[in-house]
Amino acid sequence: MKFIEFGSENRRVSDVVLGLMRIPQLETPQKVSELLHTALESGINMLDIADCYSKGRAEELLGETFALEPQLRDKFFLQSKCGIVKDPFYFFDFSKEHIIKAAEDSLRRLKTDHLDCLLLHRPDALMEPEEICEAFSLLKEQGKVLDFGVSNFNPAQMKLLQRGIDVKLACNQVQMSVCHTVMIDSGFNVNMDNDASVMHDGGILEHCSLQGTVVQAWSVMQHGFFKGVFIGDPHYLRLNSVLDRIAAEQGVTSTAVAIAWVLRVPGRMQAVIGTTRPERVKNSARASDVRLSRQQWYEIYLAAGNELP
Repeated sequence: MKFIEFGSENRRVSDVVLGLMRIPQLETPQKVSELLHTALESGINMLDIADCYSKGRAEELLGETFALEPQLRDKFFLQSKCGIVKDPFYFFDFSKEHIIKAAEDSLRRLKTDHLDCLLLHRPDALMEPEEICEAFSLLKEQGKVLDFGVSNFNPAQMKLLQRGIDVKLACNQVQMSVCHTVMIDSGFNVNMDNDASVMHDGGILEHCSLQGTVVQAWSVMQHGFFKGVFIGDPHYLRLNSVLDRIAAEQGVTSTAVAIAWVLRVPGRMQAVIGTTRPERVKNSARASDVRLSRQQWYEIYLAAGNELP
């Protein structure tokens, strides 16, 4: 397992992150414990969750697991997210009051005294950087949150927020997989008159690399917006053929190769995996040790149906 330095204290965290959105499917803290122990045995020491996952049940179940095994909490770098409100309807809220309450509610559900990192989940058009700064400053001063980041932000939004806060944003968590290459495509098609030349993201990878900001890729095994896993999908026969061949050459699974494709992108990259199956955690973790050649990386990109000019 490879590690990167993260946040203001340069904490050492794995480049593969275990995402816990789906753990309510496991139902019991005993099963969640098995998943977490498998992650540790595989070298994964970072967890990602959010207050809105299953309306807080994901955090509650993780908290029950920590209560069952208190020593587990300190073995992980724990990251959660806030800002998505689902009641009385779906909207975003980055007000000072909401951020503070959301963080404190997460701590209560997680049965811990601090979050290692808190992300603002999706951009709020009404966000006031100075107000967010007040919330961040208070949470950090009280020791409730050690670092802060964002999720699904473009560079302009990051710059706007960063201008008003006195802590450096540690990361940006964004969707990326070999079947969702929005952040890469426009870079290949600069100054061309085609659909791929449109820069939808504003240059997230370039901006984060320049700032030393960690990029956390989510849905690394998905195509589209939660449309399904591309491994084994008959619509991606060519891609699966290439992944299978390289996997056999490397002695790993196709899943590990697909995740390694994301981690091969220059910069400070992490891949968030969302499986609840221990065996898949083991297989996914091995992606960290797979080093794709330049030719292999491009072959996988093209096999997914992408084109080069």
